[in-house]
Amino acid sequence: MSKHIAVVISEDPRITARPVEALRIALGLCAGDHETTVILLGPASALLVEDTEEIIDADILEKYLPSFKQLDVPFIVEAGTSMDLWSDDFSVTTRTTDEIRQFVRSAERSLIF
Repeated sequence: MSKHIAVVISEDPRITARPVEALRIALGLCAGDHETTVILLGPASALLVEDTEEIIDADILEKYLPSFKQLDVPFIVEAGTSMDLWSDDFSVTTRTTDEIRQFVRSAERSLIF
């Protein structure tokens, strides 16, 4: 039975490798029949910018991002988050903080990083 999973990432990928690892885990969840949505809060939205030079484990991130595009995995970012044009290649929607909170509550499973 398919489950709806929310993967919430809020840590800064320029400070720790955890956000890139969280994306790797999210991609693994997409390989099954689960409906997976990735939520990027605050500085975690830097995972979807074109210039990944400052991101820890950027080489690993660059290996996984094409799969997210190909699988059309939905990303949610907070309203007001500045994204560059490159992020248009991904399925990104913006939601208010309350909408994100409600979305996470409605998911059957959540992973918080």
